[in-house]
Amino acid sequence: MNTRTTDRRSPSPALLPAAPAPAPASRPGVGQLGAPYAEAVLGHAGRDWLRLNVPGHAADPGSGLAGFFGSRITALDFPPLLDGIDLGPDTPLDRALALAAEAWGARRTWFLTNGASQGNQIASMVAPALGRTLVVQRSVHSSVIDGLVLSGLDAVFVQPSVDAQQGIAHGVTAADVAAALERTPDAAAVYIVSPSYFGAVADVRAIADTAHAAGVPLIVDEAWGSHFGFHPGLPANALSSGADLATSSTHKLAGSLTQSAMLHLAEGPFADLLEPLVDRAFRLVQSTSASALLTASLDLARRSLVTGTDTTGSSVEAADRVRAAVRALGRFGVVSDGFHAFPDIVGADPLRIAIDTRAGGITGHEARRRLFRDHQIMVEVATDAAIVAVIGAGSVPDTDRFVEALHTLPSPLTTDAAGTGTGTGAHAHAGGMLRLPTPGATKLTAREAFLSPAVVLAAEEAVGRISADTLAAYPPGIPNVLPGEVVTAEAVRFLQETAAAPNGHVRGALDLGVTRLRVVA
Repeated sequence: MNTRTTDRRSPSPALLPAAPAPAPASRPGVGQLGAPYAEAVLGHAGRDWLRLNVPGHAADPGSGLAGFFGSRITALDFPPLLDGIDLGPDTPLDRALALAAEAWGARRTWFLTNGASQGNQIASMVAPALGRTLVVQRSVHSSVIDGLVLSGLDAVFVQPSVDAQQGIAHGVTAADVAAALERTPDAAAVYIVSPSYFGAVADVRAIADTAHAAGVPLIVDEAWGSHFGFHPGLPANALSSGADLATSSTHKLAGSLTQSAMLHLAEGPFADLLEPLVDRAFRLVQSTSASALLTASLDLARRSLVTGTDTTGSSVEAADRVRAAVRALGRFGVVSDGFHAFPDIVGADPLRIAIDTRAGGITGHEARRRLFRDHQIMVEVATDAAIVAVIGAGSVPDTDRFVEALHTLPSPLTTDAAGTGTGTGAHAHAGGMLRLPTPGATKLTAREAFLSPAVVLAAEEAVGRISADTLAAYPPGIPNVLPGEVVTAEAVRFLQETAAAPNGHVRGALDLGVTRLRVVA
Protein backbone atom coordinates (compact mmCIF):
# COMPACT_ATOMS: atom_id res chain seq x y z
CA MET A 1 0.00 0.00 0.00
CA ASN A 2 1.41 3.37 -0.98
CA THR A 3 1.17 5.62 2.06
CA ARG A 4 2.57 9.07 2.70
CA THR A 5 5.37 9.68 5.15
CA THR A 6 3.88 12.99 6.25
CA ASP A 7 1.48 13.23 9.20
CA ARG A 8 -1.96 12.09 7.98
CA ARG A 9 -3.69 14.80 9.96
CA SER A 10 -1.42 17.55 8.57
CA PRO A 11 -1.11 17.10 4.79
CA SER A 12 1.19 19.52 3.01
CA PRO A 13 -0.71 22.58 1.78
CA ALA A 14 0.78 21.90 -1.65
CA LEU A 15 -1.18 18.68 -1.80
CA LEU A 16 -4.51 20.40 -1.25
CA PRO A 17 -6.43 21.49 -4.35
CA ALA A 18 -6.00 25.24 -4.74
CA ALA A 19 -9.12 25.70 -6.84
CA PRO A 20 -11.99 23.63 -8.20
CA ALA A 21 -11.11 21.41 -11.12
CA PRO A 22 -12.67 22.22 -14.48
CA ALA A 23 -16.23 20.97 -14.85
CA PRO A 24 -16.28 17.54 -16.52
CA ALA A 25 -18.35 18.80 -19.44
CA SER A 26 -15.58 21.23 -20.41
CA ARG A 27 -13.02 18.59 -21.30
CA PRO A 28 -14.45 15.63 -23.20
CA GLY A 29 -11.91 13.88 -25.42
CA VAL A 30 -12.52 12.27 -28.79
CA GLY A 31 -12.65 8.89 -27.07
CA GLN A 32 -15.75 9.99 -25.19
CA LEU A 33 -17.72 9.54 -28.41
CA GLY A 34 -17.35 5.79 -28.09
CA ALA A 35 -18.66 3.22 -25.62
CA PRO A 36 -15.94 0.54 -25.73
CA TYR A 37 -17.43 -1.91 -23.26
CA ALA A 38 -20.99 -1.69 -24.58
CA GLU A 39 -19.73 -1.99 -28.16
CA ALA A 40 -17.62 -5.04 -27.29
CA VAL A 41 -20.59 -6.77 -25.63
CA LEU A 42 -22.77 -6.01 -28.65
CA GLY A 43 -20.14 -7.36 -31.02
CA HIS A 44 -19.72 -10.48 -28.91
CA ALA A 45 -23.47 -11.07 -28.94
CA GLY A 46 -23.50 -10.90 -32.75
CA ARG A 47 -21.33 -14.00 -33.12
CA ASP A 48 -22.70 -17.55 -33.45
CA TRP A 49 -21.93 -18.93 -30.02
CA LEU A 50 -22.73 -22.34 -28.59
CA ARG A 51 -22.95 -21.26 -24.97
CA LEU A 52 -22.16 -24.09 -22.56
CA ASN A 53 -21.46 -21.80 -19.63
CA VAL A 54 -23.42 -19.59 -17.28
CA PRO A 55 -25.90 -17.92 -17.32
CA GLY A 56 -28.06 -20.98 -17.65
CA HIS A 57 -30.44 -19.51 -20.21
CA ALA A 58 -27.52 -19.90 -22.70
CA ALA A 59 -29.02 -17.12 -24.87
CA ASP A 60 -31.46 -19.72 -26.19
CA PRO A 61 -34.09 -17.83 -28.22
CA GLY A 62 -36.62 -20.43 -27.08
CA SER A 63 -36.03 -19.80 -23.37
CA GLY A 64 -38.69 -18.34 -21.15
CA LEU A 65 -36.62 -15.22 -20.60
CA ALA A 66 -36.13 -14.62 -24.32
CA GLY A 67 -39.80 -15.26 -24.97
CA PHE A 68 -40.81 -12.72 -22.35
CA PHE A 69 -38.17 -9.99 -22.73
CA GLY A 70 -36.88 -10.63 -26.24
CA SER A 71 -33.84 -12.55 -27.44
CA ARG A 72 -31.67 -9.40 -27.53
CA ILE A 73 -31.63 -9.25 -23.73
CA THR A 74 -30.40 -12.80 -23.23
CA ALA A 75 -27.90 -12.53 -26.10
CA LEU A 76 -26.24 -9.58 -24.35
CA ASP A 77 -26.23 -11.23 -20.93
CA PHE A 78 -22.63 -12.44 -20.68
CA PRO A 79 -20.69 -13.59 -17.62
CA PRO A 80 -17.44 -11.88 -16.56
CA LEU A 81 -13.91 -12.90 -17.58
CA LEU A 82 -14.29 -13.08 -21.35
CA ASP A 83 -11.39 -12.44 -23.71
CA GLY A 84 -11.95 -9.28 -25.69
CA ILE A 85 -14.34 -7.77 -23.15
CA ASP A 86 -12.90 -7.67 -19.64
CA LEU A 87 -9.99 -10.17 -19.70
CA GLY A 88 -6.51 -9.33 -20.95
CA PRO A 89 -4.50 -6.13 -21.33
CA ASP A 90 -6.21 -2.87 -22.26
CA THR A 91 -9.67 -4.39 -22.36
CA PRO A 92 -12.84 -2.57 -23.41
CA LEU A 93 -13.76 -2.56 -19.72
CA ASP A 94 -10.47 -0.86 -18.85
CA ARG A 95 -11.07 1.75 -21.53
CA ALA A 96 -14.66 2.32 -20.38
CA LEU A 97 -13.50 2.86 -16.80
CA ALA A 98 -10.82 5.30 -17.95
CA LEU A 99 -13.36 7.26 -19.99
CA ALA A 100 -15.69 7.44 -16.99
CA ALA A 101 -12.87 8.72 -14.78
CA GLU A 102 -12.05 11.37 -17.40
CA ALA A 103 -15.70 12.40 -17.73
CA TRP A 104 -16.21 12.90 -13.98
CA GLY A 105 -12.77 14.36 -13.39
CA ALA A 106 -11.60 11.41 -11.28
CA ARG A 107 -8.24 9.78 -10.79
CA ARG A 108 -10.01 6.42 -10.94
CA THR A 109 -13.57 5.13 -11.28
CA TRP A 110 -15.12 1.80 -10.33
CA PHE A 111 -18.31 0.46 -11.95
CA LEU A 112 -20.79 -0.90 -9.40
CA THR A 113 -23.56 -3.40 -10.07
CA ASN A 114 -25.17 -3.27 -6.65
CA GLY A 115 -26.13 0.38 -6.73
CA ALA A 116 -24.70 3.37 -4.92
CA SER A 117 -25.39 1.42 -1.73
CA GLN A 118 -22.37 -0.69 -2.65
CA GLY A 119 -20.29 2.46 -3.08
CA ASN A 120 -21.34 3.76 0.32
CA GLN A 121 -20.43 0.45 1.91
CA ILE A 122 -17.01 0.52 0.23
CA ALA A 123 -16.36 4.08 1.37
CA SER A 124 -17.30 3.22 4.94
CA MET A 125 -15.12 0.11 4.92
CA VAL A 126 -11.93 1.94 3.92
CA ALA A 127 -12.26 4.56 6.66
CA PRO A 128 -10.80 2.42 9.53
CA ALA A 129 -7.39 2.74 7.88
CA LEU A 130 -7.63 6.49 8.47
CA GLY A 131 -8.98 6.70 12.02
CA ARG A 132 -11.50 5.24 14.43
CA THR A 133 -14.44 7.62 14.12
CA LEU A 134 -16.43 8.74 11.10
CA VAL A 135 -17.81 12.27 11.23
CA VAL A 136 -21.04 11.71 9.36
CA GLN A 137 -24.15 13.66 8.45
CA ARG A 138 -27.03 12.15 10.42
CA SER A 139 -29.34 12.16 7.39
CA VAL A 140 -27.17 9.86 5.28
CA HIS A 141 -28.68 6.96 3.38
CA SER A 142 -29.13 3.73 5.32
CA SER A 143 -26.38 2.08 3.23
CA VAL A 144 -23.83 4.32 4.99
CA ILE A 145 -25.06 2.94 8.31
CA ASP A 146 -24.79 -0.55 6.84
CA GLY A 147 -21.18 0.39 6.10
CA LEU A 148 -20.66 1.33 9.74
CA VAL A 149 -21.91 -2.12 10.72
CA LEU A 150 -19.43 -3.71 8.32
CA SER A 151 -16.49 -1.51 9.33
CA GLY A 152 -17.06 -1.34 13.08
CA LEU A 153 -16.29 2.38 13.11
CA ASP A 154 -17.64 4.67 15.75
CA ALA A 155 -19.52 7.72 14.48
CA VAL A 156 -19.98 11.33 15.48
CA PHE A 157 -23.14 12.60 13.84
CA VAL A 158 -23.60 16.08 12.45
CA GLN A 159 -27.25 17.03 12.54
CA PRO A 160 -28.69 18.46 9.32
CA SER A 161 -30.98 21.44 9.10
CA VAL A 162 -34.63 20.42 9.08
CA ASP A 163 -37.51 22.15 7.37
CA ALA A 164 -40.12 21.59 10.06
CA GLN A 165 -42.91 22.81 7.81
CA GLN A 166 -42.10 20.30 5.10
CA GLY A 167 -40.80 17.59 7.43
CA ILE A 168 -37.60 17.09 5.41
CA ALA A 169 -33.89 17.13 6.25
CA HIS A 170 -31.43 19.15 4.19
CA GLY A 171 -27.66 19.31 4.71
CA VAL A 172 -24.86 20.46 7.01
CA THR A 173 -22.61 23.52 7.04
CA ALA A 174 -18.82 23.70 7.10
CA ALA A 175 -19.08 25.25 10.56
CA ASP A 176 -21.09 22.26 11.82
CA VAL A 177 -18.47 19.90 10.39
CA ALA A 178 -15.61 21.91 11.90
CA ALA A 179 -17.23 21.72 15.33
CA ALA A 180 -17.63 17.95 15.02
CA LEU A 181 -14.01 17.53 13.93
CA GLU A 182 -12.83 19.65 16.84
CA ARG A 183 -14.34 17.17 19.29
CA THR A 184 -13.18 14.11 17.30
CA PRO A 185 -9.38 13.78 17.50
CA ASP A 186 -9.44 10.29 15.97
CA ALA A 187 -11.57 11.25 12.96
CA ALA A 188 -11.15 9.02 9.93
CA ALA A 189 -13.09 11.07 7.38
CA VAL A 190 -16.05 13.38 6.92
CA TYR A 191 -19.09 11.86 5.20
CA ILE A 192 -21.87 14.08 3.82
CA VAL A 193 -24.78 13.92 1.37
CA SER A 194 -25.12 16.35 -1.54
CA PRO A 195 -27.55 16.81 -3.16
CA SER A 196 -30.32 15.80 -0.79
CA TYR A 197 -33.35 13.79 -1.86
CA PHE A 198 -35.17 17.08 -2.42
CA GLY A 199 -32.33 18.52 -4.51
CA ALA A 200 -30.63 20.76 -1.92
CA VAL A 201 -26.93 21.22 -2.74
CA ALA A 202 -24.40 21.65 0.07
CA ASP A 203 -21.30 23.86 0.04
CA VAL A 204 -19.02 20.95 -0.79
CA ARG A 205 -16.01 23.22 -1.41
CA ALA A 206 -16.20 24.78 2.07
CA ILE A 207 -16.75 21.40 3.74
CA ALA A 208 -13.86 19.87 1.77
CA ASP A 209 -11.56 22.70 2.86
CA THR A 210 -12.66 22.15 6.46
CA ALA A 211 -11.99 18.40 6.29
CA HIS A 212 -8.61 18.87 4.62
CA ALA A 213 -7.56 21.48 7.17
CA ALA A 214 -8.19 18.81 9.83
CA GLY A 215 -6.14 16.30 7.84
CA VAL A 216 -9.00 14.01 6.81
CA PRO A 217 -10.67 13.26 3.46
CA LEU A 218 -14.18 14.20 2.46
CA ILE A 219 -16.51 11.47 1.22
CA VAL A 220 -19.67 12.60 -0.54
CA ASP A 221 -22.73 10.49 -1.15
CA GLU A 222 -23.57 12.12 -4.48
CA ALA A 223 -26.06 9.42 -5.39
CA TRP A 224 -28.57 11.98 -6.64
CA GLY A 225 -25.99 14.13 -8.43
CA SER A 226 -24.48 11.79 -11.02
CA HIS A 227 -25.45 14.28 -13.74
CA PHE A 228 -23.85 17.29 -12.03
CA GLY A 229 -21.23 19.15 -14.06
CA PHE A 230 -22.41 18.02 -17.47
CA HIS A 231 -24.34 21.18 -18.37
CA PRO A 232 -23.88 24.86 -17.44
CA GLY A 233 -27.33 24.85 -15.85
CA LEU A 234 -26.35 22.10 -13.40
CA PRO A 235 -24.29 22.40 -10.21
CA ALA A 236 -20.61 21.37 -10.24
CA ASN A 237 -19.94 17.82 -9.17
CA ALA A 238 -18.44 16.88 -5.83
CA LEU A 239 -14.97 15.97 -7.12
CA SER A 240 -14.51 19.34 -8.83
CA SER A 241 -15.51 20.94 -5.51
CA GLY A 242 -12.81 19.19 -3.50
CA ALA A 243 -14.34 15.85 -2.46
CA ASP A 244 -11.92 12.94 -2.24
CA LEU A 245 -14.36 10.09 -2.84
CA ALA A 246 -17.84 10.30 -4.32
CA THR A 247 -20.58 7.73 -4.77
CA SER A 248 -22.60 8.27 -7.93
CA SER A 249 -25.95 6.53 -8.40
CA THR A 250 -25.74 6.73 -12.18
CA HIS A 251 -29.05 4.96 -12.72
CA LYS A 252 -31.00 7.69 -10.94
CA LEU A 253 -30.75 10.68 -13.27
CA ALA A 254 -27.84 9.84 -15.59
CA GLY A 255 -29.63 7.13 -17.56
CA SER A 256 -28.01 3.77 -16.77
CA LEU A 257 -30.02 0.70 -15.79
CA THR A 258 -31.44 0.29 -12.28
CA GLN A 259 -28.85 -1.03 -9.81
CA SER A 260 -25.85 0.34 -11.73
CA ALA A 261 -23.65 3.03 -10.19
CA MET A 262 -20.09 4.34 -9.98
CA LEU A 263 -17.55 5.22 -7.31
CA HIS A 264 -15.11 8.03 -8.12
CA LEU A 265 -11.74 8.77 -6.48
CA ALA A 266 -10.32 12.29 -6.83
CA GLU A 267 -6.73 13.14 -7.60
CA GLY A 268 -6.12 14.75 -4.22
CA PRO A 269 -4.07 14.61 -1.03
CA PHE A 270 -5.47 11.23 0.01
CA ALA A 271 -5.56 9.49 -3.38
CA ASP A 272 -2.42 7.38 -2.91
CA LEU A 273 -3.68 6.13 0.44
CA LEU A 274 -7.29 5.55 -0.63
CA GLU A 275 -6.87 3.91 -4.04
CA PRO A 276 -5.55 0.50 -2.91
CA LEU A 277 -7.98 0.45 0.01
CA VAL A 278 -10.96 1.15 -2.23
CA ASP A 279 -9.80 -1.45 -4.73
CA ARG A 280 -9.62 -4.14 -2.04
CA ALA A 281 -12.98 -3.21 -0.54
CA PHE A 282 -14.52 -3.16 -4.02
CA ARG A 283 -13.45 -6.76 -4.61
CA LEU A 284 -14.83 -7.71 -1.21
CA VAL A 285 -18.39 -6.57 -1.95
CA GLN A 286 -18.62 -6.73 -5.74
CA SER A 287 -20.37 -9.74 -7.24
CA THR A 288 -18.08 -12.20 -9.02
CA SER A 289 -20.89 -12.40 -11.59
CA ALA A 290 -21.29 -8.71 -12.37
CA SER A 291 -23.95 -8.08 -15.00
CA ALA A 292 -22.68 -7.19 -18.46
CA LEU A 293 -25.99 -5.43 -19.12
CA LEU A 294 -25.60 -3.17 -16.11
CA THR A 295 -21.96 -2.47 -16.87
CA ALA A 296 -22.70 -1.69 -20.52
CA SER A 297 -25.45 0.70 -19.44
CA LEU A 298 -22.90 2.64 -17.35
CA ASP A 299 -20.64 2.97 -20.38
CA LEU A 300 -23.53 4.22 -22.50
CA ALA A 301 -24.80 6.61 -19.82
CA ARG A 302 -21.35 8.21 -19.60
CA ARG A 303 -21.26 8.73 -23.36
CA SER A 304 -24.75 10.22 -23.36
CA LEU A 305 -23.92 12.67 -20.57
CA VAL A 306 -20.70 13.86 -22.19
CA THR A 307 -22.09 14.20 -25.70
CA GLY A 308 -25.65 15.20 -24.81
CA THR A 309 -25.25 18.73 -23.48
CA ASP A 310 -28.09 19.98 -25.69
CA THR A 311 -30.52 17.26 -24.62
CA THR A 312 -29.61 17.77 -20.97
CA GLY A 313 -30.37 21.44 -21.48
CA SER A 314 -33.80 20.46 -22.81
CA SER A 315 -34.35 18.43 -19.64
CA VAL A 316 -33.51 21.45 -17.47
CA GLU A 317 -35.90 23.59 -19.53
CA ALA A 318 -38.67 21.01 -19.11
CA ALA A 319 -38.25 21.04 -15.33
CA ASP A 320 -38.20 24.82 -15.32
CA ARG A 321 -41.50 24.84 -17.25
CA VAL A 322 -43.16 22.68 -14.59
CA ARG A 323 -42.00 24.95 -11.76
CA ALA A 324 -43.08 28.06 -13.68
CA ALA A 325 -46.53 26.58 -14.34
CA VAL A 326 -46.98 25.59 -10.70
CA ARG A 327 -46.07 29.09 -9.56
CA ALA A 328 -48.34 30.71 -12.14
CA LEU A 329 -51.36 28.56 -11.29
CA GLY A 330 -50.93 29.32 -7.60
CA ARG A 331 -52.52 26.26 -6.02
CA PHE A 332 -49.32 24.42 -5.06
CA GLY A 333 -45.88 25.57 -3.96
CA VAL A 334 -42.34 24.82 -5.13
CA VAL A 335 -40.25 23.50 -2.25
CA SER A 336 -36.93 24.77 -3.59
CA ASP A 337 -38.26 28.33 -3.55
CA GLY A 338 -37.70 28.20 0.22
CA PHE A 339 -34.14 26.85 0.13
CA HIS A 340 -32.66 30.33 0.63
CA ALA A 341 -33.78 30.22 4.27
CA PHE A 342 -31.28 27.45 5.11
CA PRO A 343 -27.58 28.32 5.54
CA ASP A 344 -26.45 24.84 4.53
CA ILE A 345 -28.01 25.07 1.05
CA VAL A 346 -26.02 26.85 -1.68
CA GLY A 347 -27.87 25.58 -4.74
CA ALA A 348 -30.57 23.29 -6.09
CA ASP A 349 -30.69 20.51 -8.64
CA PRO A 350 -32.96 21.83 -11.41
CA LEU A 351 -33.92 18.30 -12.48
CA ARG A 352 -35.64 17.67 -9.13
CA ILE A 353 -39.19 19.07 -8.95
CA ALA A 354 -40.42 19.11 -5.36
CA ILE A 355 -44.05 20.24 -5.09
CA ASP A 356 -45.63 21.40 -1.82
CA THR A 357 -49.00 19.64 -2.13
CA ARG A 358 -50.11 20.70 1.32
CA ALA A 359 -50.59 24.21 -0.05
CA GLY A 360 -53.09 22.74 -2.52
CA GLY A 361 -55.11 20.90 0.11
CA ILE A 362 -53.91 17.33 -0.32
CA THR A 363 -51.21 15.28 1.34
CA GLY A 364 -48.21 14.22 -0.69
CA HIS A 365 -49.00 10.56 -0.05
CA GLU A 366 -52.56 10.95 -1.37
CA ALA A 367 -51.36 12.99 -4.34
CA ARG A 368 -48.85 10.30 -5.28
CA ARG A 369 -51.47 7.56 -4.93
CA ARG A 370 -54.01 9.36 -7.13
CA LEU A 371 -51.46 10.34 -9.78
CA PHE A 372 -50.46 6.69 -10.03
CA ARG A 373 -53.98 5.23 -9.94
CA ASP A 374 -55.96 7.77 -11.93
CA HIS A 375 -53.39 9.28 -14.30
CA GLN A 376 -50.70 6.61 -14.75
CA ILE A 377 -48.08 9.08 -13.58
CA MET A 378 -45.28 7.91 -11.30
CA VAL A 379 -43.37 10.35 -9.10
CA GLU A 380 -40.27 9.51 -7.13
CA VAL A 381 -41.35 10.00 -3.54
CA ALA A 382 -44.02 11.48 -1.32
CA THR A 383 -44.10 12.87 2.18
CA ASP A 384 -47.03 14.17 4.15
CA ALA A 385 -46.45 17.60 2.64
CA ALA A 386 -44.89 17.07 -0.78
CA ILE A 387 -44.16 14.96 -3.82
CA VAL A 388 -40.87 14.87 -5.71
CA ALA A 389 -40.81 14.34 -9.48
CA VAL A 390 -37.52 13.90 -11.32
CA ILE A 391 -36.49 14.35 -14.93
CA GLY A 392 -33.50 12.34 -16.11
CA ALA A 393 -30.70 14.11 -17.95
CA GLY A 394 -31.57 13.83 -21.65
CA SER A 395 -35.24 13.07 -21.02
CA VAL A 396 -38.01 15.47 -22.05
CA PRO A 397 -41.30 14.09 -20.68
CA ASP A 398 -44.81 15.37 -21.28
CA THR A 399 -44.73 18.09 -18.65
CA ASP A 400 -48.16 19.45 -19.62
CA ARG A 401 -49.70 16.09 -18.75
CA PHE A 402 -48.10 16.17 -15.31
CA VAL A 403 -49.15 19.78 -14.58
CA GLU A 404 -52.71 19.11 -15.72
CA ALA A 405 -53.03 15.92 -13.66
CA LEU A 406 -51.55 17.63 -10.61
CA HIS A 407 -54.14 20.38 -10.78
CA THR A 408 -57.06 17.99 -11.18
CA LEU A 409 -56.28 16.37 -7.82
CA PRO A 410 -59.19 16.78 -5.40
CA SER A 411 -59.33 19.49 -2.78
CA PRO A 412 -60.32 18.88 0.87
CA LEU A 413 -63.96 19.68 0.08
CA THR A 414 -64.40 16.95 -2.53
CA THR A 415 -65.04 13.25 -2.18
CA ASP A 416 -64.33 10.32 -4.41
CA ALA A 417 -66.96 8.05 -5.97
CA ALA A 418 -67.24 6.00 -2.80
CA GLY A 419 -67.85 9.11 -0.71
CA THR A 420 -64.46 8.87 0.96
CA GLY A 421 -63.00 12.20 1.99
CA THR A 422 -59.74 13.16 0.33
CA GLY A 423 -57.15 15.85 0.69
CA THR A 424 -55.33 16.70 3.86
CA GLY A 425 -57.76 14.67 5.95
CA ALA A 426 -57.05 11.40 4.14
CA HIS A 427 -54.66 9.17 6.06
CA ALA A 428 -54.17 12.00 8.53
CA HIS A 429 -53.06 11.60 12.10
CA ALA A 430 -54.03 13.34 15.28
CA GLY A 431 -50.89 15.45 15.48
CA GLY A 432 -51.30 17.08 12.08
CA MET A 433 -48.44 16.91 9.58
CA LEU A 434 -45.99 14.08 10.19
CA ARG A 435 -42.70 15.56 11.39
CA LEU A 436 -39.26 13.98 11.43
CA PRO A 437 -38.46 12.50 14.84
CA THR A 438 -35.47 13.65 16.85
CA PRO A 439 -32.91 10.79 17.00
CA GLY A 440 -32.54 8.97 20.30
CA ALA A 441 -29.30 8.96 22.28
CA THR A 442 -26.43 6.80 20.95
CA LYS A 443 -25.37 4.09 23.40
CA LEU A 444 -23.46 1.59 21.22
CA THR A 445 -21.70 1.61 17.85
CA ALA A 446 -23.78 0.39 14.93
CA ARG A 447 -21.74 -2.80 14.72
CA GLU A 448 -21.92 -3.53 18.46
CA ALA A 449 -25.69 -3.15 18.46
CA PHE A 450 -26.23 -5.09 15.23
CA LEU A 451 -24.17 -8.08 16.41
CA SER A 452 -25.35 -8.11 20.03
CA PRO A 453 -27.85 -10.69 21.29
CA ALA A 454 -31.28 -9.26 20.61
CA VAL A 455 -34.92 -9.73 21.47
CA VAL A 456 -38.09 -8.81 19.59
CA LEU A 457 -40.59 -6.71 21.52
CA ALA A 458 -43.86 -5.00 20.80
CA ALA A 459 -43.04 -1.53 19.50
CA GLU A 460 -44.44 0.19 22.59
CA GLU A 461 -42.32 -2.02 24.86
CA ALA A 462 -39.20 -1.26 22.79
CA VAL A 463 -39.33 2.44 23.68
CA GLY A 464 -36.32 3.27 25.83
CA ARG A 465 -34.38 0.21 24.64
CA ILE A 466 -31.38 0.18 22.27
CA SER A 467 -32.26 -0.64 18.67
CA ALA A 468 -30.45 -3.53 17.01
CA ASP A 469 -31.67 -2.56 13.52
CA THR A 470 -31.67 0.33 11.10
CA LEU A 471 -35.20 1.60 10.50
CA ALA A 472 -35.79 4.05 7.69
CA ALA A 473 -38.86 5.53 6.05
CA TYR A 474 -38.31 4.57 2.42
CA PRO A 475 -37.79 6.29 0.13
CA PRO A 476 -35.68 8.30 0.73
CA GLY A 477 -34.04 5.71 3.00
CA ILE A 478 -32.67 8.15 5.58
CA PRO A 479 -32.53 6.19 8.86
CA ASN A 480 -34.88 7.37 11.57
CA VAL A 481 -33.51 4.84 14.06
CA LEU A 482 -29.95 3.50 14.01
CA PRO A 483 -28.45 0.38 15.57
CA GLY A 484 -27.10 1.58 18.89
CA GLU A 485 -29.64 4.39 19.31
CA VAL A 486 -32.33 4.48 21.95
CA VAL A 487 -35.81 3.91 20.50
CA THR A 488 -38.10 6.84 21.24
CA ALA A 489 -41.89 7.00 21.31
CA GLU A 490 -41.68 9.79 18.74
CA ALA A 491 -39.74 7.56 16.32
CA VAL A 492 -42.15 4.65 16.78
CA ARG A 493 -45.12 6.90 16.07
CA PHE A 494 -43.41 8.39 12.98
CA LEU A 495 -42.52 4.98 11.53
CA GLN A 496 -45.95 3.47 12.18
CA GLU A 497 -47.73 6.41 10.60
CA THR A 498 -45.33 6.34 7.64
CA ALA A 499 -46.07 2.65 7.15
CA ALA A 500 -49.82 3.33 7.28
CA ALA A 501 -49.67 6.00 4.55
CA PRO A 502 -50.34 5.10 0.89
CA ASN A 503 -47.17 3.52 -0.53
CA GLY A 504 -45.54 3.90 2.88
CA HIS A 505 -42.69 1.51 3.68
CA VAL A 506 -40.12 1.20 6.46
CA ARG A 507 -36.85 -0.43 5.44
CA GLY A 508 -35.59 -2.82 8.11
CA ALA A 509 -38.96 -3.28 9.82
CA LEU A 510 -39.91 -6.76 11.03
CA ASP A 511 -43.49 -6.34 9.76
CA LEU A 512 -45.37 -3.99 7.49
CA GLY A 513 -47.04 -2.09 10.32
CA VAL A 514 -43.88 -1.71 12.44
CA THR A 515 -45.66 -3.33 15.38
CA ARG A 516 -42.53 -5.13 16.61
CA LEU A 517 -38.91 -3.99 16.98
CA ARG A 518 -35.64 -5.83 17.51
CA VAL A 519 -33.66 -4.39 20.43
CA VAL A 520 -30.43 -5.29 22.20
CA ALA A 521 -31.11 -7.87 24.88
